[in-house]
Amino acid sequence: MKYEYKPSFDKTFRKMESIRREKALSAVSELIDFFETDKKPVGLGLKHLKETFWEIRFNIRDRIIFSLEDDTVSFIIAGNHDEIKRYLKRI
Repeated sequence: MKYEYKPSFDKTFRKMESIRREKALSAVSELIDFFETDKKPVGLGLKHLKETFWEIRFNIRDRIIFSLEDDTVSFIIAGNHDEIKRYLKRI
């Protein structure tokens, strides 16, 4: 499996406070572990949204959107529920 971070992810990630960034990185790490070991972590909230788009939670209100195509996971955006909804309406 290959992993990439889109510029949109980097941009939204940099805007977060440090505690949220730490939690986001932890969620990304857990997701990568899941793909590598096939053991789904509890509390990650993995959810299929549409087409190739998926969501994970890193706290009660914050999410990360990623796409899964072939053998590549692309991290697209990180943000709160409202930011994610706005993004999904545009795609």
